[in-house]
Amino acid sequence: MPYQVLSRKYRPRNFDTLVGQEHIVLALKYALEKQRLHHAYLFTGSRGVGKTTLSRVMAKALNCVGSESNSNHITANPCGGCSVCISIDNGNFIDYIEMDAASNRGVEEMAQLLEQAIYIPSNARFKIYMIDEVHMLTSHAFNSMLKILEEPPDHVKFILATTDPKKIPVTVLSRCLQFNLKQISSCSVITYLKSILNQENIEFESLALSLIAESSQGSMRDALSLTDQAIGYGAGKIVLEGVKNMLGILDRSYLFCIINALKEKNGPKILEISDSITSRGLSYNAALRDLGSLLHWVALAQSIPAALTEDLIEREEIIRIASIFSIEEVQIFYQIVIHGRNELSLAPDECAGFSMTLLRMLAFRPEFDCGDNRMLPLIKNQGVDTTNTELLSIKQVDEKKNTLTSITLHKDYENIKDNNKESIEVIPQQDEECSSKESFYLVSNWNGDWLSLISNLAVRGVAHQLAQQSEFIRSEILEKQVIFYLRIPFETLRLAGSVAKLQTALSKYFSCRIKVETEIGSVSNTIITTASESQEKRQHLAELIMQKDIFIKSMVHDFNSKIIPKSLILLE
Repeated sequence: MPYQVLSRKYRPRNFDTLVGQEHIVLALKYALEKQRLHHAYLFTGSRGVGKTTLSRVMAKALNCVGSESNSNHITANPCGGCSVCISIDNGNFIDYIEMDAASNRGVEEMAQLLEQAIYIPSNARFKIYMIDEVHMLTSHAFNSMLKILEEPPDHVKFILATTDPKKIPVTVLSRCLQFNLKQISSCSVITYLKSILNQENIEFESLALSLIAESSQGSMRDALSLTDQAIGYGAGKIVLEGVKNMLGILDRSYLFCIINALKEKNGPKILEISDSITSRGLSYNAALRDLGSLLHWVALAQSIPAALTEDLIEREEIIRIASIFSIEEVQIFYQIVIHGRNELSLAPDECAGFSMTLLRMLAFRPEFDCGDNRMLPLIKNQGVDTTNTELLSIKQVDEKKNTLTSITLHKDYENIKDNNKESIEVIPQQDEECSSKESFYLVSNWNGDWLSLISNLAVRGVAHQLAQQSEFIRSEILEKQVIFYLRIPFETLRLAGSVAKLQTALSKYFSCRIKVETEIGSVSNTIITTASESQEKRQHLAELIMQKDIFIKSMVHDFNSKIIPKSLILLE
């Protein structure tokens, strides 16, 4: 018996073996079981996701005669062993007509096909027309099929398939029941490949299958074709090195060199790597694509560690990178890489565009790697020039607790006037319980300006919303903590852990344990209300100026027009 390629040998024969399209299988099986059948179906999706396979399974379900008990009934579970099922699988069932619209796209071919539709099927319940790549039909061909597509004979079913539904006229789309097949996930592809290789008794390496699944880009047919090719490269087994050679994948160590150079802020090294890209036989566009993909995995490792499966290639290196950069840095890097790739064609040349992207990543790295960021506003308040990024690390002994506290200050801290030095003395980096004296010093000397405080507070997300919409009532200094009492307008503001996050930010800012207590009520002195009042005053003033303008007055008088209140848009 001649060899049959894996993509044909293991083509799904029924709904249960179709991989990755459970949402469509559920809908079609329900329609078949309840006999709620449409006369025209449209399957859309990228290559190799199962459009033709699904149409064949549908044809078998509509015409299966597996046993006497169901010979006169449509079934959602075709037997696969009757003459109808076997003929459809072999491609020689007379009442199942597959047509390739790419090579039969004219109105003459379509008219000839539809002329035969009026005749009843010779050996089936339904005559089924499957038109593949239907978007390739000409406009005249589409027009010729509109009437029969809307009101076909009872014995006719149409199944259309396309990779580009946007090119199909809306008059055709409105006559079809549309199903969108999604790309198959890498996890599903790997699982299916393992099942097939086990049945074929072929040895394989999991990392090699991961590489095949990644290269298939969601297409099961591509994955099976690559698997066939990989078996040949590996002389009967699938190994990682063989798959890498087959796919022409180069050593991606240069990506990690770029990341390391960014961490070290090594500009010359970055330019050296940029210049070496061409010698690797790799395009700059592909290099940015691979760098973006790497940063995507790093971001996943930081936010959702469970997303990194054990068989992920370069998993350990991704975890290492995730530990040396902050979440914000990775997000900035990713954004720069994406924009750099889009702008590559606008650069003087690709090498310059690639180099500028890397230099932009270097330029946008934060100035303070590990220092306590709350020190920066304190230093700025003392008039120190913070444009110089050179820092000094000093240590000071807390005599009362006999502990060593380390802080980071600007190198020009000595230039601060002696009478102001007290305000930047040691602030512990860890959240520690503070004594009442320290609390009194740090909190009691605070001027109570809540709006200014939260403007300088390092909070984001829900905690940021809570701070901006809260009104400060009072503070209470206890022995081991300070309590801030706030009033907020909505209950939802203290959900999702926002209060705890605000407490943490305040504790870090004052270097003292802060507890936040909230109550619901009307507020009048918040960032939001203050900004709104300021905006209304500016709006009112601008409208008064506009009403007094001579030109505006003449326009109102000459054209019998009027000024619509609050329609004036103010620019910041």
